[in-house]
Amino acid sequence: MRPTILMRTCLAVLFAWCLIATRAGAVEVEVLHWWTAGGEAAALGILKDRLKESGIDWKDVPVAGGGGTQAMTVLRARVTSGNPPVAVQMLGFDIVDWAELGVLADLNETAAAEHWDRVIPAAIQRFSKADGRWIAVPVDVHSVNWVWANQALLDELKIAQPRTWKDFIAALKKVKDSGRIALAHGGQPWQDATLFDSVVMLTGGPDFYRQALIDLDSEALDSDTMREVFDRMLVLRGFVDDNFSGRDWNLATAMVIRGEAAFQVMGDWVKGEFITAGKVPGKDFACFRFPGTENTVLFNSDQFVMFRVGGEMREAQLKLATAIMNPKFQSAFSVIKGSVPARTDVPDADFDACGKQGMADLARADAAGTLIGSMAHGHAAPAAVKNAFYDVITAHFNGELDTEEAIEELLDAVESVR
Repeated sequence: MRPTILMRTCLAVLFAWCLIATRAGAVEVEVLHWWTAGGEAAALGILKDRLKESGIDWKDVPVAGGGGTQAMTVLRARVTSGNPPVAVQMLGFDIVDWAELGVLADLNETAAAEHWDRVIPAAIQRFSKADGRWIAVPVDVHSVNWVWANQALLDELKIAQPRTWKDFIAALKKVKDSGRIALAHGGQPWQDATLFDSVVMLTGGPDFYRQALIDLDSEALDSDTMREVFDRMLVLRGFVDDNFSGRDWNLATAMVIRGEAAFQVMGDWVKGEFITAGKVPGKDFACFRFPGTENTVLFNSDQFVMFRVGGEMREAQLKLATAIMNPKFQSAFSVIKGSVPARTDVPDADFDACGKQGMADLARADAAGTLIGSMAHGHAAPAAVKNAFYDVITAHFNGELDTEEAIEELLDAVESVR
């Protein structure tokens, strides 16, 4: 996937704008995205309203599909035909790769005027800048090491919040023994990898996570700790229902919302689905960090990458950047989306209990140096490495490889894409 940048597949949310002058004083923004789930669509409305206030009209072009593969296909066609977008919402190393081509706009003047350096965590800025220039605008921060649970089901079965791996497995077993689905999961590579992220962090801690998934240290990858990670993934596989293959993440979330399943391990975009369904945190659903990862935030951050443009397009681009970085917008957007603001100076007054916890966790992890990019969501290693991990993790989770074979395949795959 890495040989040509234009053939890369982005695993999280993606927008592409083709800005076209329309009536006097207005610019139309054509938006290509795969945010079609309920909470995602609702959050989009906030951005639409904010852009309209800035004199930018919105033309919605949603492309449904888990992981955004279909949307990425449309984007590749646009770029390879010589009609590159003005701006694209990207994640992590996708931004780094595009920056290497030298086609992205310099946003330093706007960033300096609005003091972006002061309010965006350094771990996020790593993907917002290239050669000291701001080239992207971070809109939010998601974290992936969350567990979501149906509170009524937990109360019925007298299950307390699990604090350790042993507690979590005991809770899953109790649910399974009751005849309900213990772990709602979608059998897609990025979802398998999301689960893997948390298991690695629980099993090895932050230093091991960095060594294995960011530094790609061969000793860490071939360690007893990594073997334990894969063994634990097989344990979790035993609590997933037989119909999980190919299920979209929001359909797994719906299982928890309806009480068909007790738990889901997924990023905090899940909360948007609960809120859209009228559910209340602490009453209808519980949110807590994956047991054993409470002091760490594994993050991905939606960022709006700007391509080089001129004239009216450039003016609209800067309006877009300013609108995205507006503290009130970042608050309103994340309240609905389930994320937390990328800015650290946004008050938490409008956030629910899960949101307040997410913001506090982010601040604490930023201060402690445990705000770490998620492998599953493109913030730990380039796409070629990430996809190699995907292949091995999913094959192992589906029973095609045992743990020793998975370790060997992982070492070979990483070596082949270095």
